[in-house]
Amino acid sequence: MSPTLQLACDLIARRSVTPEDEGCQALMMERLANAGFSNEPLRFEEVDNFWSRRGTEGPLVCFAGHTDVVPTGPEHNWKYPPFEPQIVDGMLYGRGAADMKGSLAAMIIAVENFVAKYPDHPGSIAFLITSDEEGPAHNGTVKVIETLEARNEKIDACIVGEPSSTHRVGDTIKNGRRGSLGAVLTVKGIQGHVAYPHLASNPVHQAAPALAELASEEWDQGNAFFPATSFQISNINAGTGATNVIPGTMTVVFNFRFSTELNADILKQRTCDILDKHKVDYDIEWNLSGLPFLTDHGPLVDACIDTIRAVTGQETALSTAGGTSDGRFIAPTGAQVVELGPRNDTIHKVDECVSAADLDTLASLYEGILERLLG
Repeated sequence: MSPTLQLACDLIARRSVTPEDEGCQALMMERLANAGFSNEPLRFEEVDNFWSRRGTEGPLVCFAGHTDVVPTGPEHNWKYPPFEPQIVDGMLYGRGAADMKGSLAAMIIAVENFVAKYPDHPGSIAFLITSDEEGPAHNGTVKVIETLEARNEKIDACIVGEPSSTHRVGDTIKNGRRGSLGAVLTVKGIQGHVAYPHLASNPVHQAAPALAELASEEWDQGNAFFPATSFQISNINAGTGATNVIPGTMTVVFNFRFSTELNADILKQRTCDILDKHKVDYDIEWNLSGLPFLTDHGPLVDACIDTIRAVTGQETALSTAGGTSDGRFIAPTGAQVVELGPRNDTIHKVDECVSAADLDTLASLYEGILERLLG
């Protein structure tokens, strides 16, 4: 078993369901200390994080990731126990194999190999690791970044190990992400008997035309890097459970995934304009969980593209699709940010797995990117 696979197995075997870490970070920090890194554990409330750095000068190249994993669901549904990693027919099975303990292992091995070749490398290498990415993300990367910003410690280039690949490792890298704006809309009516609608006000009927317009609205047309902004309703709830009662309120949960063509304030205003146009009586609570960001061609993106071509012989596609990642907390500091990791087709699923060979390739990719940036 290769060093990358062995370390990945050691990490997967730790039951680090968010926000628990279960010793994953201690294992990583021990390996990094042996490679000459200075470790700084950073715990915020119940969340363990760490910042580890080798070197004091710029440029600062950072590897970012998370040790927490999503819950497994009923473990009897798994063909292979989720925290007993094993390799079957070339695939490494276990919760976190793809998202993202395999990437963490590849990062550590890549850095160990790079430092062995270039013990006096220019610039600095760092790790920013959290156990709060799969949870609320309130006490993880965002708090570490606040700590770094307070002392003016700036990341120049950041590689996030999220599973970005589609068919083959390295075929896609994320060089940006859409923003995410969520809302809870409460439509206020008057409860009453369905036989006497003139004595009540049905919030469902009141809001339906507005919701239809919101769902059909063209918010923008996207741009060369981002698809058009999307509006999606994820939950609607109203009623008492009785069939003869007009509900007094209705709750609608919805989300915008938005491009750099818009900002949150514009989306809020346009939403309220539509609701007001239809004379909806409402309250609304907004939650901005991430701003859109984009890293265009430059030292980091070009190093990734060149390395992937050299190691795998394939071209890579730049993408901003998918959900949010902790890159949304790092990019606003001015850092170049990309996400590069294994295939994402089994993440968060039962029997999550990743190609064992892909993890070794990924370690070679991370090492090659470091050589291009700091070698």
